[in-house]
Amino acid sequence: MLSRIADVLVPAVGRLTVTTDPGTELAPGSIVAANHTSLADPAIVTAALHRLGAEPVIMAAAGLWRVPVLGRALAREGHIPVVRGDRRAAAALDAAAEALERGRLVLIYAEGGLPRRRDAAEAAPGAFRSGLARLVERTGAPVVPVGQAGARRITSGSTAKQLAGLLTAPVRRPDLHVHVGAPLELTGDRAVRTARARTAVTTAWRTAAAQLREPAALAA
Repeated sequence: MLSRIADVLVPAVGRLTVTTDPGTELAPGSIVAANHTSLADPAIVTAALHRLGAEPVIMAAAGLWRVPVLGRALAREGHIPVVRGDRRAAAALDAAAEALERGRLVLIYAEGGLPRRRDAAEAAPGAFRSGLARLVERTGAPVVPVGQAGARRITSGSTAKQLAGLLTAPVRRPDLHVHVGAPLELTGDRAVRTARARTAVTTAWRTAAAQLREPAALAA
């Protein structure tokens, strides 16, 4: 249901385009790692993946499960709440490993949170937490790096600015782009796996942001 909702909502607030690397495959039991810049980007990435025939299980902040209607939908469809800074965070990895074993794709935001910048510009992904590397260690699943750009043009900054951006987006309809990279097998110790994953997601983000002529990507 969330994929179908994203298919309707995202075109209403922006113009989404999707590209892939040669050889890109969203094989069952893969981990999809995406950069996280805005409250809008999970819907954008979900819509992009749905265009490619994939409907991922999403690992998301547990607070979303307290939102009426949305929380019930997330629970019903098997998405995974993540309680950060709590021993219950391990339960999220257990649930993700089980979903991968069932052949589901699992979408993870390895940065673990949103940037605190108030401007709408793009920037490279921040430091990755260890959850992605630990999930790979447990499951051996391949990682599909995804870069998205443009979500901050819909919502970013202060609460008032985010609400204003969301309300005006159907009129502005900003350009949005998602790039899906080729899958990779992460090897090495936890730090090496984490660094390789961040590099791959950064490369995918740079491709997406360059499509939108974002200065941060063009400068790099």
